[in-house]
Amino acid sequence: MAKRVLTPQGEDFPRWYQDVIAKAELADNGPVRGTMVIRPYGYAIWERMQADMDARIKAAGARNAYFPLFIPESYLKREAEHVEGFSPELAVVTHAGGKQLEEPVVVRPTSETVIGEYLAKWVQSYRDLPLLLNQWANVVRWELRPRLFLRTSEFLWQEGHTAHASQEDARTYAERIHVDVYAAFMRELLAIPTVLGRKTIAERFAGATNTLALEAMMRDGKALQMGTSHELGQNFARAFGIRYLSEAGVEEHAWTTSWGSSTRMVGGLIMTHGDDHGLRVPPRLAPVQVLVTVVKAGEGVLEAARQLVTDLLGAGVRAELDDRVDTPFGRRAVDAELKGIPLRVELGPRDLADGSVVLVRRFDGSKRSMPLTAVRDAVPAQLAEDQDALYAAALAFQQERTVAVAGIDEAAEAARTGWATLPWASLGVDGERKLAESGITVRCLTMPDGSVPPSEDAEGVLAVVGRAY
Repeated sequence: MAKRVLTPQGEDFPRWYQDVIAKAELADNGPVRGTMVIRPYGYAIWERMQADMDARIKAAGARNAYFPLFIPESYLKREAEHVEGFSPELAVVTHAGGKQLEEPVVVRPTSETVIGEYLAKWVQSYRDLPLLLNQWANVVRWELRPRLFLRTSEFLWQEGHTAHASQEDARTYAERIHVDVYAAFMRELLAIPTVLGRKTIAERFAGATNTLALEAMMRDGKALQMGTSHELGQNFARAFGIRYLSEAGVEEHAWTTSWGSSTRMVGGLIMTHGDDHGLRVPPRLAPVQVLVTVVKAGEGVLEAARQLVTDLLGAGVRAELDDRVDTPFGRRAVDAELKGIPLRVELGPRDLADGSVVLVRRFDGSKRSMPLTAVRDAVPAQLAEDQDALYAAALAFQQERTVAVAGIDEAAEAARTGWATLPWASLGVDGERKLAESGITVRCLTMPDGSVPPSEDAEGVLAVVGRAY
């Protein structure tokens, strides 16, 4: 019997997840509990996520900036609901330079407060608005039950912060980030289908007037929140004095938003597409789309493999050469599977003699022989097909595991293996509280057609409920 590389998903999903992270060389635990070391392959995936997301954010008009890691404790106290929401997770520095600090400083859990301070300095007139900022940074939220990528005490993310002259403008921008940036990114790059909706009052971001979320279903049926976009109303503007002189010459408080996505998306990628052989990385995201593998040394084989890599690179494909013939071929094939490399092109002496190669798809493990001369033209189409196939498979899984129910008991039963939808009007705050006692939450509120409700009490609003990470 072949030795198992990974714990099967069906046997122990959390163990499978940890196995994949270790065996695919994505990350390791840091020296301080709850921290994480992201290894080069894991970081390469994050870099491609970051670059794509950054381009989308800039296309939405935001510009990158950077704000301090340390925030005066007094800043957080200015917005009472905000500090109350984050207080259990805060890391506070009380000593530095061998002395006790006059005022403790907080290691940023998010930057609404410090950015609010500077928006108040920079915004004077309606001509300064909208002010659209984004920062790529690390944040700290002290986790009691850490899990690599999903919940770590320190993680990487982007956080956007904007100020607007009207509530309508702020709302429109928060919705734009929700749909045009986050949802499009999840669908087009990560091949992850998400349900878009608004959070209930109980689940809103601390200090927000509305939170828009994207929920994805993992292979164990649980939900993972993949990103959020918040309307903050004028709460932070009042707390930090973000005022502007309107066109009519009247001093007004600005309307602000904030929005963020993080390295949690890497965890979502693993758990949405991974199988018992390891990762399955969508081709558009994959740092290496094609691995040209020399099966065995032989006259002309290495030269042909190198030329194939050159041809693929010339066709715009991210290709690499694996010529480690001193390492058993089987081990190298397993390693490529674990890392989720979308396509493998295998070439050995017999293949070269026949003028052919073996093309292996990571999506379904299928293999086929093709002429060596056909590879350059065939690969881009195969990559595009597999990108779409991963999305379709994830969407089918989500739809199969989502059931419409009429009441709380049915919802709780459905949440054992997936999600339930039921009318929010019949569930309500009391029903939400009762489900929460069993570890089941309202992931978001949505409309039957998949659009975002204009309000919680709009006619026909559905609650999507399930267990979550």
